[in-house]
Amino acid sequence: MSRLPVVTVVGRPNVGKSTLVNRILQRKAAVVAEQSGVTRDRREFSAEWQGNRFLLIDTGGWELNPEEHLTMNIREQAETAVGGSDLVVFVADATTAVVDDDQGVARLLRKSGVPYLFVANKVDGPRQEEDLEHLWSLGLGEPIPVSAQHGRGTGDMLDALVDKLPVRDEEDAEQQLARLAIIGRPNVGKSTLLNYVAGSERVLVSDVPGTTRDPINLVVDLDGEPFEVIDTAGIKRRTKIKDDVEYFAVLRAREVLRRADVVLLMVDGTRGATHQEQRLVEEIREAGAGLVVLLNKWDAVTEEERLETEDSVGDRLAFASWAPVLRIAAKTGARLQRLPAAVRVVLENRRRRIPTSELNRLIRQWQEGHPPPVKKGKRPRIIYAAQTYTEPPTFVLFVRGGDVGADYLRYLENRLREEFDFMGTPIRLMARRRHGGDPQ
Repeated sequence: MSRLPVVTVVGRPNVGKSTLVNRILQRKAAVVAEQSGVTRDRREFSAEWQGNRFLLIDTGGWELNPEEHLTMNIREQAETAVGGSDLVVFVADATTAVVDDDQGVARLLRKSGVPYLFVANKVDGPRQEEDLEHLWSLGLGEPIPVSAQHGRGTGDMLDALVDKLPVRDEEDAEQQLARLAIIGRPNVGKSTLLNYVAGSERVLVSDVPGTTRDPINLVVDLDGEPFEVIDTAGIKRRTKIKDDVEYFAVLRAREVLRRADVVLLMVDGTRGATHQEQRLVEEIREAGAGLVVLLNKWDAVTEEERLETEDSVGDRLAFASWAPVLRIAAKTGARLQRLPAAVRVVLENRRRRIPTSELNRLIRQWQEGHPPPVKKGKRPRIIYAAQTYTEPPTFVLFVRGGDVGADYLRYLENRLREEFDFMGTPIRLMARRRHGGDPQ
């Protein structure tokens, strides 16, 4: 596995760090809001400028005297990120006076010895560019004026950034890793699981639901194999979302589903599967991602709760009975040694391809034993079948004489699952009417 240069964006709260990250990425990857403290964890993104790739880390606002335990953790997360960086981008607000928090970040940079870029944000025009004398008091040299919101000066800043990056062998290309997304309702243990598999406190964990707001990407080693693991905000029902920050956090969590190879659905073992998990699994299946269901907090549930949870999973998630179910305790790591093997099986099954000759032999055999039902006076007949895609396995059935209904497609899916190992992956079957001759 290669290592991209690591660039960390730091600064006190509400100076525009996440806006600058979005500008560099040229997409809205980080949650931005008027209120301070929206960014809480450090999040990693793959970035590129003029052919130079690097890992970009957005951090929470650094405060000299944090008043709460959560803000102290935010400060510690930012300082840890600085220590593991090849370059730090220190963002200050050009429109306000220097405060103690700015001075504290400057001292942190000098103490760390890590190379840095000093950036003055919110410089929207030439007049503001001439009024940056107050930032020289930080002792970091001349700041680079930019407007992250409007893009002014960010090209020059990125040119300076890549000039400071360590030289890397061209052969050291980034490896394409399988993506695992941790999904679930708020406060079911998603961040605890990520911290455990990462082997360090990479993500803030709190009893307060909603601590994680942006998807958080980390590369972790599972039983000797690297994976990209994405922790997401807890997905609530729309009626429970209180503000724009929560809305966009949930929206980004749902977007992760479309990019994931395997989803780890966390279920609170003390509460069982609810209607919300049922809806999530429907979305996961629709997205075509693999699925592993994790019943968390299994060490804290009573025997009665275990039975109720297992019954709820069997009832609510019966339509996804193909998904493996693991009973774990993310906090202690109990039974998590089974997770890497389960993930590998799901990935292998998503990539499974059935030879066309074998597929058609089986379809003919199943059709003869159990023909499609008559519809509108016509009995359809499948004359040919082909697997058109993998990830997920997708099959097209060419039909003559009528329409094949959803019930018969489910019957064929069940037979395919009986014949082949498709555990952990959805299967797509599509019927197409054919009016000409048989395919050759």
